[in-house]
Amino acid sequence: MIKLESIKIEESWKKALEREFLSPYFLEIKKHYVAAKSKGIIIYPPANLTFNAFNLTPFDKVKVVLLGQDPYHNPKEAMGLSFSVPQGVRIPPSLRNIYKELETDLGIPQSRSGDLTPWAKEGVLLLNSILSVEAHKPASHQHFGWQQFTDAVIATLSQRCSGIVFLLWGNYAKSKKPLIDTSKHFILEAAHPSPLARSGFMGCRHFSKTNAILQSLNKIPINWNLN
Repeated sequence: MIKLESIKIEESWKKALEREFLSPYFLEIKKHYVAAKSKGIIIYPPANLTFNAFNLTPFDKVKVVLLGQDPYHNPKEAMGLSFSVPQGVRIPPSLRNIYKELETDLGIPQSRSGDLTPWAKEGVLLLNSILSVEAHKPASHQHFGWQQFTDAVIATLSQRCSGIVFLLWGNYAKSKKPLIDTSKHFILEAAHPSPLARSGFMGCRHFSKTNAILQSLNKIPINWNLN
């Protein structure tokens, strides 16, 4: 059985997700992770950044959820925030398109950095559905059980909070819609920002739409400017 105090995550999340951390399936996640580590397998993000999204955006500060699928699997890219890469790392194609849409939507010049930490601190939960990956092997940890955990994260936010804007980009993210109570929350859908998706993301104007929703709820809008 996992001891709650051994989980290195921000306290409000530890409290909100206590039942998940103490559940048998979470113990299985830990077993898979430890077993991979013991074989010398390189795992991204670094262990101390596995719960980075939660540590930067406390439970009661979440205004927006931006859902990704899988951490980046190349060296120095994954940092525990969906779509984000550390300062100095080449900006991935999907994030480049996000920046282009942000510029079109709100006139914000494209950032030279792919680090979305400022968004997380503004209340944007940058949540990947799977929280770890083996180096150079995309979706290699999809059997660990992370999706059950992150589905519980979405469901808990839906149940206990109100007025959150969920940004669901691409079919995988859209598949999480049943977890969200649309009588209390808002869903904005678009195609995935990947260039491989070809069309359907550009022109979605989700940044201005999100802020309009937040302002209608008397919440402080997100400062999307990373510059």
